[in-house]
Amino acid sequence: MKGGGLFAPISREGALVLNNLLLSTAAATVLLGTLYPLFLDAFSGAKVSVGPPFFNATFLPLAIPLVVALAVGPFLPWKRADLNGVFARLKFALIFVLFVLGITWWLVDEGPILAFVGMSLFAWLTAAVFIEWAGRIKLFKVAVSESMRRAKNLPRSAYGMSIAHLGVAMIILGITASEAWQSERLDVMKTGETATVGGYEFTFKGAEKAVGPNYDILRGKFVASKNGHDIVTLQPEQRVYQNPPMETTEAAIWPMLSADLYVVIGEEDGQGGYATRIYHKPFVSWIWGGSIVMFIGGLFSLSDRRFRIGAARGAKKPIAGVGAAG
Repeated sequence: MKGGGLFAPISREGALVLNNLLLSTAAATVLLGTLYPLFLDAFSGAKVSVGPPFFNATFLPLAIPLVVALAVGPFLPWKRADLNGVFARLKFALIFVLFVLGITWWLVDEGPILAFVGMSLFAWLTAAVFIEWAGRIKLFKVAVSESMRRAKNLPRSAYGMSIAHLGVAMIILGITASEAWQSERLDVMKTGETATVGGYEFTFKGAEKAVGPNYDILRGKFVASKNGHDIVTLQPEQRVYQNPPMETTEAAIWPMLSADLYVVIGEEDGQGGYATRIYHKPFVSWIWGGSIVMFIGGLFSLSDRRFRIGAARGAKKPIAGVGAAG
């Protein structure tokens, strides 16, 4: 094995190295946060909980430069690059970031500062993907027919990269919106009462008891509506197992593109009311949708015919004496 050619730190090769370092470190951080409590409990019996504060303090500082690099990397040439020229091409992405921040501030003038950081990263990566694709097909620089021809002839790996990066942007939007602008209401509700959460009205229609295969059920019934129109009936459950004794809560979830609705029912208060918890989480479905889009992008890249053509193999030489008879 011999080393390849040299390349400057500011180059596409350098961006790929940075990408791998950040992804590996981020994966190690998540692995540590997940397994450390288990190992500590197994070896010392101590109980610790690793939650959002740990991941916010360790994962986010790695994720932010990673997303910035995802947008810049495709614009870098091999071997050596000029960042000034790259950022000149990305000036429209910066303008789009300011536009999205303005719209976000106008619609939601409250929330943690990290919410606006997340929206900036979403806008930055989304705009960069379309700018890079438009540059490849020379959109608005040549005739439309020529741009269409170039788009048709782009390798699948290029489309795979763009699709996967859009999937990352969707995940960023879903995480940011669901964490920063979720609505929650904890209350004790009686039959016929209505609670408003996230612009939706949740009317409690009562609760009933039932028996499952190996557990007892307390099932609630809620009708979610908006602007006077019923949207869905949600039936959360509380289950009580006898062997082994255990209680579990089965939330009722209604996923939508704009938000997910969650309803949980708890114990009765003895006066006809039930403990309830209702959530409105914006854009949660975009997290799952973004993961699927990333997967599709990977399939596009793997389907590139350049990765499916095997190396040529020479013809086998005949063995002396074989086939000479006859």
